Amino acid sequence: MYPDRMWRKTKDDGIELEECLVNELTKRKLTITTAESCTGGMIAGTLVNVAGASDVLSEGYITYSNEAKERLVGVDRETLKRYGAVSEQTAREMAAGAAKAAGADVALSATGIAGPGGGTAEKPVGLVYIGCYISGRINVVKCQFNGSRMENRISTVEEALKLALKEIEGL
Repeated sequence: MYPDRMWRKTKDDGIELEECLVNELTKRKLTITTAESCTGGMIAGTLVNVAGASDVLSEGYITYSNEAKERLVGVDRETLKRYGAVSEQTAREMAAGAAKAAGADVALSATGIAGPGGGTAEKPVGLVYIGCYISGRINVVKCQFNGSRMENRISTVEEALKLALKEIEGL
């Protein structure tokens, strides 16, 4: 279980990020899905903390393995070979593929190295790419976190929610 205090991030008005996102999606009549690797379902799990989330979220994908990325959300095998699972290109394809698979207006993807092992000089522990697909547009952000495995995962969820809010508010 994650410590609740670490988990709760809010916008300036004190409302939790996930509540802001679900409210914004509901107001705009948009649906959302997720394709998650390093977060293992925590983004979708955070959204379902909000009453009424079922009106905007019908499914999400945990794509921890490369095989799952290919099979569930259509990441191209060549992309994985050329750029690796932890890359902007993979995050982009995960977001687009999840939106298509779920028939959703918005999709969030996360792929990275949570740690404590698995990092390299080129791709250090804490490196995460977060993708946000909205109606054909995809924005991918690169993050470098420096916490424990759980802290890196929680930070990824927070940044993914912020990214989705920013992108939706920019419509």
